[in-house]
Amino acid sequence: MVYFSTNNTNEIATLKEAVIRGLAPDKGLYMPSAINAFNADFIENISNYSFQEIAFETAKLFFGEDVPTDNLRDLVFEAVNFEAPVVDLDDSLSVLELWHGPTLAFKDFGARFMARMLGYFLKNQDKEVHVLVATSGDTGSAVANGFLGVEGIKVHILYPKGKVSEFQEKQMTTLGQNISALEVDGVFDDCQEMVKKAFLDKELNQRLYLTSANSINIARLFPQSFYYGNAVAQKINEEKPLTFCVPSGNFGNLTSGIFAKRMGMPIHHFIAATNRNNVVPEYINTGAFVPRESVQTISNAMDVGNPSNFARMKSVYGGSHAEMANDISAFYFNDDQTKEAVREIYQRYNYVMDPHGAVAYLAAKEYIQDHKEERVILLETAHPAKFAKVVEEAIEEPIEIPKAQRACLEKEKKSTPITNRFDELKSYLFDL
Repeated sequence: MVYFSTNNTNEIATLKEAVIRGLAPDKGLYMPSAINAFNADFIENISNYSFQEIAFETAKLFFGEDVPTDNLRDLVFEAVNFEAPVVDLDDSLSVLELWHGPTLAFKDFGARFMARMLGYFLKNQDKEVHVLVATSGDTGSAVANGFLGVEGIKVHILYPKGKVSEFQEKQMTTLGQNISALEVDGVFDDCQEMVKKAFLDKELNQRLYLTSANSINIARLFPQSFYYGNAVAQKINEEKPLTFCVPSGNFGNLTSGIFAKRMGMPIHHFIAATNRNNVVPEYINTGAFVPRESVQTISNAMDVGNPSNFARMKSVYGGSHAEMANDISAFYFNDDQTKEAVREIYQRYNYVMDPHGAVAYLAAKEYIQDHKEERVILLETAHPAKFAKVVEEAIEEPIEIPKAQRACLEKEKKSTPITNRFDELKSYLFDL
């Protein structure tokens, strides 16, 4: 399949080129030239398929023209080796738990798949590859885990100083081996802008083989469609319209859901839920898209003031605000509301939810008031232990950290402090 840039449809690439480059030369994001559709029999019988089988059928529509079937099956089955259960809270609301992977966050799906796909495309590559990734929290740890120990690849994670949780920071800064962490004196948008500039710097790219593991990379983005199909399979026999409520920052997660719907998954509607970084809800509700500097919140993985994947969303809808607003409702909430939601969910349902899921819960509550006939599935994107301080204060109970992840908290943090100036990142990379 051919992939085009969101900035210029004539700027095209193969899948291999798109995955290795990450970003198009004109700063655009790659989009598939076509969105293939599922076979009607597959959708009708989807409840009979395992998660891995659903993921494989989805991957074939994305990548089947470019990766041999047996290789693609291996990539999918190795990456998706944990579950994503749907848990019902009541007759209208369910939770899709996406934190059962190794770093307790939904980004494990995309990061693990991308690591394997990049390894597949680079297996005969002599030159060492440098993966750059900007993170507002969970992306960094998921990418670090996914690429840890992969021969021929070095990962450099840029994260904003003092704006990620201790758990998230330790998951990024204690691994060693081929993983390095850069502690940027700035916000997530600074980190993201520095990564984008690196890909477009000719001198840097002549010396190093660079690629990205953010959701700007299609190999990170598309696998997130897998779990939408898995959730549909778990609830399709209920015969209620299925609406997904997505806590959103850089909007890769919601974009993946839009792809799944366009491929034929019976998804009725989407709800975009954000914190005070509300540029997309503002667009959905008013038609005005006004990027601005991100604001720090307790749901830090959503602290994005200029979400990259909005360009892909606009591309899918042909730039039509009306069409996008017809598919997506949008709400935003502040920290006080989020804390109260964590407390309410625990008291009402005896369920512990992280701050990002709590933002989605608030949006789902708003939406359900006028749509009680639908089943709303909110995406719980991270284990509450990753935000233990906030959650424990809200529910007034301790949270147990899963044993497999507990060890990293006892390790020594190792990071390289840099400013938010691109020339400092460039000097760091030149010294490697």
